[in-house]
Parts: sequence; structure tokens; C-alpha cells
Amino acid sequence: MDKELRNQIEATLNKIRPFIQRDGGDVKFVGFEDGIIYIEMAGACADCAFIDNTISDGIEIILMEEVPGIIAVKQAFEMPESARLESAEK
Repeated sequence: MDKELRNQIEATLNKIRPFIQRDGGDVKFVGFEDGIIYIEMAGACADCAFIDNTISDGIEIILMEEVPGIIAVKQAFEMPESARLESAEK
């Protein structure tokens, strides 16, 4: 994965993160492939009934606006193994 793209994704998630943390949750970037970002929701967000809304109506819209080439944001359990970020890149 291109380092500049990864930095853009991380920077955008860092802008979003405080809003999620206010509700006791968090978000972690775990993978990327073919324009799709894969994330894990943590804390209160992991079991929230509104997790799909948080991802599609919030996180996804912001990432698509701020990072060129992003077409979707999905949860990590939907991620193919080939999309997982290499630990050397972290």
C-alpha cells in the first residue's frame, strides 16, 4: 500500500476518532484493497446497534470526501486476507 495513501487515511481517521471516543468507542484501520478501507470498531461501538449507520453515514462519507480513490468502508470481518495491512507497514 502506498505510504502517502495510508497517511491520508490515518490522518482522516484521526480527525473522526475524537467524536467516536466521546461515545466510548474507537476505530482502527486494519486493511485496504481496491479502494475499500477495512476498519474495526472498538469499545462501545463494537456492540452498538447503530454501528452500520456510524460507518456508512459518518466514517465512509468523510473518508470518501477526503481521500481520493476511496469507494467504500467496511468492517474487518468482511475483509479478504489479501487486504490486511502488513505489520511491517504499521
